[in-house]
Amino acid sequence: MRRSLWHSFQQMAASLFPARYTWPAMDIKLGGRRLHLAGSIHMGTRDMQPLPAGLLRQLSKADALIVEADITQGASPFSNDDDYAPLAMRLDAEVLLRLDVLCDELSLSMAVFDTLPFWQIALMLQAQQAQRLGLRPQYGIDYQLLMAAKAANKRIIELEGPETQIALLKSLPQQGLSLLLDTLEHWHTNARLLQTMISWWLDAPPTQQPVALPTTFSSDLNDTLMRNRNQHWRELLQALPKGRYVVAVGALHLYGEDNLPGLLKS
Repeated sequence: MRRSLWHSFQQMAASLFPARYTWPAMDIKLGGRRLHLAGSIHMGTRDMQPLPAGLLRQLSKADALIVEADITQGASPFSNDDDYAPLAMRLDAEVLLRLDVLCDELSLSMAVFDTLPFWQIALMLQAQQAQRLGLRPQYGIDYQLLMAAKAANKRIIELEGPETQIALLKSLPQQGLSLLLDTLEHWHTNARLLQTMISWWLDAPPTQQPVALPTTFSSDLNDTLMRNRNQHWRELLQALPKGRYVVAVGALHLYGEDNLPGLLKS
């Protein structure tokens, strides 16, 4: 009886006074499943390593690390099996000019993109932007967590995997034209958003939900890349066996509208 009362008190205290971390994270309890949700940045700066000692302690206590995809495998998920018409035949003159101007700013040749699908061009441009801000893949949070988990022989669970993520991008209408257009339209906003997410790790994370975030996706694209994936991940996380888990997903999935923690609590 005394133990039951103490357990109830602990649960009430946890709900009234949730744990605060110096990195973007929150704890969710689903029955016998304890989830430590960490808002990852897939590319990071040099001073984002090593990971916070508290996060590594969370990993050491966990039964498994859960990530969107295991990005340590090394093989590129991109394949150029499909040939596309030159960009001049696929884009209108205004968009082509905006892309050409951006390529000049980044010292990139348009010829590199000429026969690639639009979604791949968008991802390559976003990667270039991140690198210009000093971000590198080896300093990404999920990469560091994966390396630490493998060193400790922790089980690794993928919510999607690289092949699933590429299949999702390939399924976008018009070769992912909307993703390219959004990348061009919100170029500077996206740079500021990256810097904000970096500050969540280096300075202080958000203290309340929801977080007001700038728009960088159209409504339909947001549904495909954010809301629908969050809903699918909720189902996968709710189906986990009992245990402790560190769950590292992109930081934007933890904050804003229809965020993953809110879906798990609902």
